[in-house]
Amino acid sequence: MKKVMLLILLFTSALGFAQEDAWIYFKDKPDADYYLANPTEMLSQKALDRRARQNILLDEKDIPIHADYLNVIKESTGVTVMSKSKWLNAIHVRGERDNIELLKANSFVDHIDYADKSLNTSRISIQNQVVSANKNLETQIDFNYGNSANQIQMLNGQLLHQSDYTGKGITIAVLDAGFPGVNTTQPFQRMRDNGQIKGGYDFVARSEDYYQGGTHGTLVLSTMAGYVEGQLTGTAPDAFYYLFRTEDATSENPVEESYWVEAAEAADSLGVDIINTSLGYFVYDNGRYSHTYEQMDGQTAFITRGADIAVSRGIFCVVSAGNSANTINPHIPAPADAPGVLTVGAVDLNEMYVSFSSIGPTADNRLKPDVMAKGYQATLATPEGTIGVASGTSFSSPITAGLVACLWQALPDKTNTELRELIKESADRYSEPNNQYGYGIPDFSLAMQKAMGLTDGNFIVYPNPANDIVHLLFPKNIQRTTVTIFNELGQRVSQQNVTLANPSFDVSQLATGIYSYSMEGTSQKGRIIKQ
Repeated sequence: MKKVMLLILLFTSALGFAQEDAWIYFKDKPDADYYLANPTEMLSQKALDRRARQNILLDEKDIPIHADYLNVIKESTGVTVMSKSKWLNAIHVRGERDNIELLKANSFVDHIDYADKSLNTSRISIQNQVVSANKNLETQIDFNYGNSANQIQMLNGQLLHQSDYTGKGITIAVLDAGFPGVNTTQPFQRMRDNGQIKGGYDFVARSEDYYQGGTHGTLVLSTMAGYVEGQLTGTAPDAFYYLFRTEDATSENPVEESYWVEAAEAADSLGVDIINTSLGYFVYDNGRYSHTYEQMDGQTAFITRGADIAVSRGIFCVVSAGNSANTINPHIPAPADAPGVLTVGAVDLNEMYVSFSSIGPTADNRLKPDVMAKGYQATLATPEGTIGVASGTSFSSPITAGLVACLWQALPDKTNTELRELIKESADRYSEPNNQYGYGIPDFSLAMQKAMGLTDGNFIVYPNPANDIVHLLFPKNIQRTTVTIFNELGQRVSQQNVTLANPSFDVSQLATGIYSYSMEGTSQKGRIIKQ
């Protein structure tokens, strides 16, 4: 009996000395009035401008964590501060449970939420099990050469590119596992030469060197920003990019959710327009920390709550649906369950569902994924600069995010939520969605046409005034037209055939002045000013 009691005592003591992860939530933000009166102390002007365009007011979530609170926790014995979140007014700590419990004595601490749900008295307890998370599922490259035409044309992105909507002026933050090779290899030379990499940070290593870590982020970025003539064109080749490492490719721990939220807050403060994240969290190396399906309800996981706050700040969040459909956890992970994000699943080159793409619904019975894009044998660039293919919803998400940037460039007055609805409404299963395909495969050209009023058969003519080349945006179901130009006397001075594949005509030979035009096959007429 004594031996049994001794074993129980030793086991209990061992539990007391185990390292735990937990979030410490604070009660208030005493500096709120100061920051709300001085917004540039917490947000860049670019971020404030994004808020103003979408009529989003500042609130207490924008206020930084009170420095004195943070310092008290940092100076506490046996506790390490791993990350912090102003949006959730919380910090992520690691330490022995007894030391973490002592933090409750501080009057400014509201509550403590352990990553091990069984330690939270009002939370659901899950089975104590240790499992190994697969960190390489989405990066299986077979080095088959090809080009990226299919993954762009599937979403009708080439029509946006032909109209010179290539992401110019839009800023995308990529939150991923690392970006080795982006600073050296040829597929990223164009974006380096054009100054499109605006900066970044490694939240895992707390380092300014974000060109390290896992290779996953490099692959993801290449589908948006990579360029090799005749082999690879990213979906947003002219956008600006911030590169944030939030994922530790060597392990799976809830602190990565906290790194993600911290990075999203940094992206917000820098004025980022779009966040792409090809990461998802469900199962952790320590099974006591794993989520359950019931927690995929859009409001429980730390990262999910952070993602939805990012959307409320005016950021467009694109999230991969996950690759677990063939596992015991077939449903989408966090933050793909967040209500405000655009969750993207995977199809193949023939637009057929790929069996690994995680499915919905969410635990609270919302439709997910939202849309689908190519995620099987997607064309991309490796950290070594090789053009190859890889499979996973990790790639359907950035392929889509890049075209979101192009669409937002075309429709700068739209809010992030208006843009998301346009994209879903353009999808081919919008009238009959399901939890495999969501609303289906979006048509970004159709979304643009609908927003611009082109679906009623009208062309958009630009630029006008013009110096030499005039472009046309074609309405739906029209493939070609003939543009006839008349001078002020009504005399025909030019007649040119224009097709969807080559949507422009030349006015360089015309003298400066005002001309009228007509479009064959439509009733559309108008004026062109030749400069």
